[in-house]
Amino acid sequence: MPMRSILTCVMIAYASLAMAHDAPSGWSYDPYCCNGNSHNGDCQMIPSKSVAVTPGGYRVTLMPGDHRLVTHAHVFLLPMTKAMQSGDNDYHLCLFPNEDTPRCFYAPEMGF
Repeated sequence: MPMRSILTCVMIAYASLAMAHDAPSGWSYDPYCCNGNSHNGDCQMIPSKSVAVTPGGYRVTLMPGDHRLVTHAHVFLLPMTKAMQSGDNDYHLCLFPNEDTPRCFYAPEMGF
């Protein structure tokens, strides 16, 4: 019985490490998308002025300060089919394993 309790505790601890951190407004990023926490994680809200809707999807232009991991200018062309629904009507971007690689992009519902 003690071994089963230890295994249960280990599994609970592992599951809590795999959980996603929350966006500032309280909804959770998908576990696949985020690494870290709300202070040093790779998912963050980005300014809406950084995002342009194009016929093929989204053009995301980031400058240093637009995302905590960004150190130089970036332009990402992201297909509409890759966008995930934002939980707060803001844009969010997860960069992993580095600032050059968008892993997940969250966008508000388009409304049409």
